[in-house]
Amino acid sequence: MDTMGRHVIAELWNCNMDKLNDINYIEKVFVDAALRAGAEVREVAFHKFAPHGVSGVVIISESHLTIHSFPEHGYASIDVYTCGDRIDPNVAADYISEALEAQTNESVEVPRGMGPVEVQQTKAL
Repeated sequence: MDTMGRHVIAELWNCNMDKLNDINYIEKVFVDAALRAGAEVREVAFHKFAPHGVSGVVIISESHLTIHSFPEHGYASIDVYTCGDRIDPNVAADYISEALEAQTNESVEVPRGMGPVEVQQTKAL
């Protein structure tokens, strides 16, 4: 199956709450995850919310890794999207799950760019 890329979408539950709220730790984990997968890191941007939570993105030449953490729920949603077939996004996603000490990891891999999608114009209401 030829695709433009692979997109891993993961729901991480029962994570270490302190790690989910530590912007420096999360940023390091995400950069390390990208590098472990063999990606080339281009830019890094993370934001710490008050009183808790972190959102961020690591832009890689091959696409991106993102997180939105909810420490108060022990939950994080992550995306790892890689273009081409050289890098396995599951390597990065699994590393992130382990680093955040997720007790439950529900993930799905979605092939991206399977081909043209027929777009139909809808009537305005």
